[in-house]
Formats: sequence, structure tokens, C-alpha cells
Amino acid sequence: MTGPLSHVRLLDLSRIMAGPWASQVLADLGADVVKIERPEAGDDTRSWGPPFLTGSDGKPTRESGYYLSVNRGKRSVAVDLATPEGQAVVRALAARCDIVLENFKAGALDRYGLAYPDLKAVKPDLIYCSITGFGQSGPRRDAAAYDFMIQAMGGLMSVTGERDDLPGGGPQKVGIPIVDIMTGMYAAVGVLAALARRERTGEGEYIDLAMLDVQAAILANQAMNFLLSGRPPRRNGNRHPNIQPQDVFRCADGHLALAVGNDAQFRRFCVVMGEPDLADDPRFATNRARVDNLPVLHPLIAERLEREPLARWLEALEREGIPCGPINTVPMVLDDPQLRHREMLRRLPHPLAGEVPQLVSPLKLENAALEFQRPPPLLGEHTREVLRELGLEPSP
Repeated sequence: MTGPLSHVRLLDLSRIMAGPWASQVLADLGADVVKIERPEAGDDTRSWGPPFLTGSDGKPTRESGYYLSVNRGKRSVAVDLATPEGQAVVRALAARCDIVLENFKAGALDRYGLAYPDLKAVKPDLIYCSITGFGQSGPRRDAAAYDFMIQAMGGLMSVTGERDDLPGGGPQKVGIPIVDIMTGMYAAVGVLAALARRERTGEGEYIDLAMLDVQAAILANQAMNFLLSGRPPRRNGNRHPNIQPQDVFRCADGHLALAVGNDAQFRRFCVVMGEPDLADDPRFATNRARVDNLPVLHPLIAERLEREPLARWLEALEREGIPCGPINTVPMVLDDPQLRHREMLRRLPHPLAGEVPQLVSPLKLENAALEFQRPPPLLGEHTREVLRELGLEPSP
């Protein structure tokens, strides 16, 4: 492996999404990631389909799209953690690794002798990150969690979706597992911070990361709005709570996502819209005034934009530097000329299918360019290879 983390070794005891997302981020950066999986079953997400990758023979493989989205760049080792032999393999790997990621229930790895104190004994400067739903302490410590329930419990669904009194109103989850993904990103940031500190102090670190904590943290401006005003944020469709006009507007033949970000942009927007006097109206001249008077402003904009086609508005608004865009489908996004130019969609060699599509890391490093060579591994694909590296004889 190449990349800025090519000197880093990571032992990945996690599965599903949050932990594997973190380890994929680090693998993309060049870390040698060894993924431990259950023999025969493997990571839970291997069975989370359809769809499944189609093999070279035209038949579905066991590689689900969900699994393939989050395990690029890793080596898979199939060992049973419940056996002394499997535990010995993990300890031997930990002794050679810089980082361990795990997302078992709090305390679950204690019974296998694979908790932080156990592995710290074989690698004193180890960085060990535990990801759980609710953390290693507190009244919910022992509870299981999935992204959907944390979106609900963590307030995200209270501010996502249309108003209850409108058609389609009610709580909505985000269309991707955003809490898992953000937890994975925090995990990656945390272990990299611990690595940087270890270079200065020689000390390892234990990181206790909870999905509910992450969801609370990323409430961001919505939480601060409440803390300052005492008014709980509500679902309000696509309307931004603090900046206006920012919403989805119907055009004659489609929908426009409009994101006017400041007063100067609003003035140019009014000119493009053919209503220049709106920018001088004291009800709309400042962002604060536009937010306060949105019930009046919004219908004026909606009525004007609906008269003409989407392409006309996109061309005119983009020419004036006013942020806007169409509502693209996933196929449209993946075919976008900008993303094609940025080479975000790659195809990697795959032992069963010939190749597998991958949306790769968005990080572009000038002096340590990322390379994407290793596809998501087959279950246990690297067991023999890794055991031999440890000086252990693979079972026949």
C-alpha cells in the first residue's frame, strides 16, 4: 500500500458500518487494515442484500452492495474469537498494530481477553477505539443500537421531513446511514489525533465513542438555535432555519435547489428573477428580515420561478454566481461531468466479478496521492497470508 498512512497498521474488529467506514477511510490513506470476520458468516452486511455483485459467470455472488460500499482496501482474516486459537491470532496481530477498532457491546470483548487492558499488555502504546451506541458508561451502556434508532433518539428526525400539517409530513430519517458514517469519521479523526500525540509522548490511547454522542454533536446549528432561543427546532421541509431564501422551488419542468447565502447574492437573485425592487424592500433587504418575513417572501419567489423552465434558471443563476442546482438522482450524480473529471467513480479488479465499482475517497493529496488497488475482500481471503506473516501455520 502507498499513501500517507502506509506506515500504519490497523486491526479492525468492527462490522456493519461505523467502524468499517473509519477503517476504510484509513485504508484509503494507505494503512494496512486487517479485518477480522466470523468464519462462514463474516461481517453482517455481507448478507444485507439484494443487490449482490454479479460474478463473471453471470450469477450473484455473496458480496452485497452494502458490504462493498465500506470495506475497500482491507485484508480479511476469518477467525473465531470464541476459541483460544482465534484469540491468540488477535493478540498476535494487536502486538504488530498501531490501532484497534471494535464495535462490540460494552464489555463484550472482556470475556475473550481482547479488551483494551488485555491488548495494551501486548502493545503498551496501542491506540484502541471502541464504538458503541451509547458509550462505555451511563444507563444505556448495555443497549444495542442501529443508525435508524439513533437518528430518532438523537433528534435528527425531529428536524428532518415536511411539516406535520402538510402532505407527506412527519418524521423522516436521512436517506443514508448518516450517524454511522459520521461516527466513522469521528473515529478516524480520533485515532489519527491519538497517533499524532503518540509520536510526541510515546503513549497509546483508549477512545470511547458513542453514536448517540455523535448525533447530539452534529445537531450543530439546530441545537444552538434552541439553546439560544428556548424554542425547539421543528421539521420544516427543505427550508433552512437560519438563511433565506434556501429551499427547493418548483420550476415549469422540474425543481430547483436554491441556496442564497448573503445579501449581495439576494440582490443579484432578485435581478435575475426580474424583481429587482425586492432587494430594497425593508422586509427582505437583510437575511434576518428575510427569515422573519419568509411567509411573505417565499410565495413571491415560488410564483416567479414556476413560470419558466429549470434550465433557464440554472443558466441565469449560475452566470451570476448564485448557488443553485437541480435535484439529481443517484445515476445523474454518478454521471456528472464534474465527478467524472474528479475520478470519484473507479473500477477495481475483483476475483469473482472481474471488476467492482467503487466510489473512492474525496481526499486529493498533492504530495502523497491516494491509490485504490485492493477491492473489498472476500471472506477470509487473506487468512493464510496474514497468519504466515505472524509466523503461524494456517489450518489445513
